[in-house]
Amino acid sequence: MEALITSFGMVAIAEIGDKTQLLSFVLAARFRGRHWAIVAGIFAATVFNHLFAALAGSWVAHFLGPDLLRWILGLAFLGFAAWALIPDSLDDEPEPSRYGPFLTTLVLFFLAEMGDKTQLATVALGAKYANLALVTLGTTLGMMAANVPAVLIGEKLAQRFPLSAMRFAAAALFAIFGLLILFKVDVGFGLGLGPG
Repeated sequence: MEALITSFGMVAIAEIGDKTQLLSFVLAARFRGRHWAIVAGIFAATVFNHLFAALAGSWVAHFLGPDLLRWILGLAFLGFAAWALIPDSLDDEPEPSRYGPFLTTLVLFFLAEMGDKTQLATVALGAKYANLALVTLGTTLGMMAANVPAVLIGEKLAQRFPLSAMRFAAAALFAIFGLLILFKVDVGFGLGLGPG
């Protein structure tokens, strides 16, 4: 359960203001009235992307000793904290597609998530936790929690929640998690955020 809760919280907060969330806003504007097809495309793209990311993390964890893995994960999460402070933007807005909202969203969202901080965080979470199904479920639910409102509510949501504050919250969460790993801290409360 710890893997699910941690994965959900990290990705849901880190996704606020991320380029894939901005992509969700753009897709909703391009395919007005087709919100549920966009949501389905986001879900499918995220499940595939994050399952492969969690598997990659698990694979890497098998080749590293526990101390080296702890240092790599701790420093990676501190790096994610710094990265979260950098505002994202879309380089090129997607063109309307003849393939419809689901397929367009599936492809664009999958590609936008490649190398993104939430995908790399999923790799790190896959290396930390043995239960890859819970990691994938948690990160996917986190992505959906951040992106479904972006699709359904759009710009009104962005006006209510300052993205800069959410970036700082995401950075703090990544930094805390990284420090807990580095210092082998188990915070209790059933979360066990220390190593293992």
